Amino acid sequence: MAANNANEANDANEANKALDGFGRYAGPATLILASLAGGVKHGYALTKDIESFAGVRIAPGTLYEALARLQSQGLIEPVESQDRRRPYRLTAVGATTQQAQLDAQRRVADVGLRRLAQGWGPA
Repeated sequence: MAANNANEANDANEANKALDGFGRYAGPATLILASLAGGVKHGYALTKDIESFAGVRIAPGTLYEALARLQSQGLIEPVESQDRRRPYRLTAVGATTQQAQLDAQRRVADVGLRRLAQGWGPA
């Protein structure tokens, strides 16, 4: 049991390290990067895609603030456009960062689900 708790603590530390770069904006950043992993999109297309796969609507201010931050971190980059829309794509660094972020979230989810099953499972 003690070894299991030590593993869970180590998993939580690794998850925290992966989240450090996103700070309190991990939710929108994760959703945006997940959307851009599927291909180039502009703001409105990002909003609609995120709504479709996550059931979450990101407000325009939150979206564009997160896009600016992700771009400044080198995780996404703008793509040339023929109209006034500004599409973005995931960079290689963004894909690597997103992979680490999602792996960390999976570890946390696995710990939570395992603990619920042990103590809160169906009677």
